[in-house]
Amino acid sequence: MEAASPAGPGDPQPRAQGAAGAPPSLLRRIKGKLFTWNLLKTIALGQLLSLCICGTAITSQYLAERYKVNAPMLQSFINYCILFLIYTVMLAFQSGSDNVLYILKRKWWKYILLGLADVEANYLIVRAYQYTTLTSVQLLDCFGIPVLMALSWFILYARYRVIHFVAVAVCLLGVGTMVGADILAGREDNSGSNVLIGDILVLLGASLYAVSNVCEEYIVKKLSRREFLGMVGLFGTIISGIQLLIVEYKDIASIHWDWKIALLFVAFALCMFCLYSFMPLVIKVTSATSVNLGILTADLYSLFFGLFLFGYKFSVLYILSFTVIMVGFILYCSTPTTTAEPAGSSVPPVTSIGIDNLGLKLEENLQETHTVVL
Repeated sequence: MEAASPAGPGDPQPRAQGAAGAPPSLLRRIKGKLFTWNLLKTIALGQLLSLCICGTAITSQYLAERYKVNAPMLQSFINYCILFLIYTVMLAFQSGSDNVLYILKRKWWKYILLGLADVEANYLIVRAYQYTTLTSVQLLDCFGIPVLMALSWFILYARYRVIHFVAVAVCLLGVGTMVGADILAGREDNSGSNVLIGDILVLLGASLYAVSNVCEEYIVKKLSRREFLGMVGLFGTIISGIQLLIVEYKDIASIHWDWKIALLFVAFALCMFCLYSFMPLVIKVTSATSVNLGILTADLYSLFFGLFLFGYKFSVLYILSFTVIMVGFILYCSTPTTTAEPAGSSVPPVTSIGIDNLGLKLEENLQETHTVVL
């Protein structure tokens, strides 16, 4: 056996090689995950959706409190009509498999169920306010998040890490802080006429929201955003129009129309249209779960605007709640989920990186490659 020769002056030093091959520090890895352009863009898009929801809440409250107009189905019907006039008409001018007639021939019953879930989810949550308390609606509405994660696990084959469950728990803690702030500020002044019925309506509405969001994620990632919005616009218009004639005919007939009421309806429709148009874009680059975590701040934006518009009382807990929710949202988006191959697939049963937070994963891979090269 030959003895090892001493290193020459031109040979790389063992100590320098070890330092270069050492893994980056924990602080550097955390900074690399939390301060990235893709993550900041995800946060900004999520808060844009929250502001759209805030706009719908403020306009609805103005209609209800200032003008005694309570017609949620009419408001939704206008939004579905706009989606129909834009996206469904666009599908009508497409050719091949993207044409609206081709889609209807193959998947009409699936989109009827999707439209029904979307319409009734909106209606049940709004109707629940007549029976139960604001606190119950805010808390039980979060039931849709674990339902969404379960559906994503079985339908989209999403696989979560421990940090994702911790992030969801942090977000729900922030919602609990917001509800506590509402109680301390005296906003919980409605005991509800039938709390049990109201709570059941919230749970059903949250579950239908989860079903609609999972279907939306599947369609926009596997098919196209235009197909989703076109089909929701078509069947949403039909279903909400029929339901409108059944449950809100008298309420609409009693409205004393003027330009202010019409302007509020238009503002609501524009906010809702922007929400429906932008949400598929955000879901396509993240996931339905991360989007639902991000829009938990919508109630807080409504509260902040309500300080000036409706005379709400301010509480420091609102700031704390917003901070906690944002921390949970950032934690969730900082680590991408994975996608498991479905059973029976020709692909080997090895867990692969999914398309949830794809931009974050690509950036993470680039960083790891750069470290290896060094």
